[in-house]
Amino acid sequence: MIISKINDKNSFYIDINLSFFNGEKTEKPTPRKKQKARSEGQVAISKEIATAITLILGFLSLKILGKYMYKQIASVMNFNFTLIEDANKIISEDYLLDLFIYMILRCIIIAGPICIVAMIIGIVTNILQVGWHPTTKPLQPKFDAFNPATGFKRLFSFKQIVDAIISIIKIIFLIIVIYNAVKGEVHQIVNIVYMDLFSAVIYICNLCVDIGLKVGYFFIIIAIIDFAYQRYSHTKKLRMSKQEIKDEYKQIEGDPTIKGKIRQKMRESSLRRMMQEVPGADVVITNPTHFAVAIKYDREKEGAPIVLAKGVDHLAQKIKDVAKENKVEIVENKPLARALYSSVDVGKEIPPELYQAVAEVLAFVYKLKNMI
Repeated sequence: MIISKINDKNSFYIDINLSFFNGEKTEKPTPRKKQKARSEGQVAISKEIATAITLILGFLSLKILGKYMYKQIASVMNFNFTLIEDANKIISEDYLLDLFIYMILRCIIIAGPICIVAMIIGIVTNILQVGWHPTTKPLQPKFDAFNPATGFKRLFSFKQIVDAIISIIKIIFLIIVIYNAVKGEVHQIVNIVYMDLFSAVIYICNLCVDIGLKVGYFFIIIAIIDFAYQRYSHTKKLRMSKQEIKDEYKQIEGDPTIKGKIRQKMRESSLRRMMQEVPGADVVITNPTHFAVAIKYDREKEGAPIVLAKGVDHLAQKIKDVAKENKVEIVENKPLARALYSSVDVGKEIPPELYQAVAEVLAFVYKLKNMI
């Protein structure tokens, strides 16, 4: 928006919107632009949604699978304690390899269910946000990313500033949530030293799960806000100028100027072919000044007479001129000329309701040529 001021006695302001001329991107993205961005992996997606749901379902899984995991961990610890009885055996390389494999498998058994839940949640939440459309384009190297100027500009972009503010807000509220959750358990936490090992572990696990769930609920609010912002930011990033929309339309529909020229060439070609058929006509039926229709009837073939050419005004005159040059009979019949022009396309047979009228004209022409 440009504001111009005229300095005279009657000063006034003129608001001029130059967005159309300077290419400012003020228009909503077209479906084609959105589809192209999607194919390149540019979609409005909030990572906070996956984080929030992963936290909630992950800690719920811990709560459900807590006893199972405790038994597995206890089994591993018992196994390790039994190794103390035979310390010499541990020194063996083969035994150490077997022990390493055993520990890896146990870790997979213990942590596997939680990892699988987290992986499924991540995939499902992303699909629910943007649908299933895998692409490898985001993985392709972008050499402009190595440009220091571009990186510096991106570092202090509006999006990065907003992301930084959101991160600070998350940390602050996260501390508040954890503080409030722990504050009510301070006396119980102090008494852990008087508990047996099993009770202490159960208590700490339950406390961690409760804190994790509260953090997850907090992240749901953050996720909703972040998702709305990501949608807005993505749409704003894809905005187009009026010139870009016009260029896209040209790419899809073709340049109107070129298409007009092509249609003109096709009409001219069709007109030439039509005029080349006039010399072979039996008769040209006229209005006499406005309409002209060239008719041909092949008595050796079954079927009705065919319209070889037709025209109105200037084109009608050209048809009559070609007919005169090639000694084709011209017959004046105003109603029939109008009816043929309006009801029959070039190259098509005349309709049954016009058989009688056309037959009379052809009989007249054949009589003049001594053909009957």
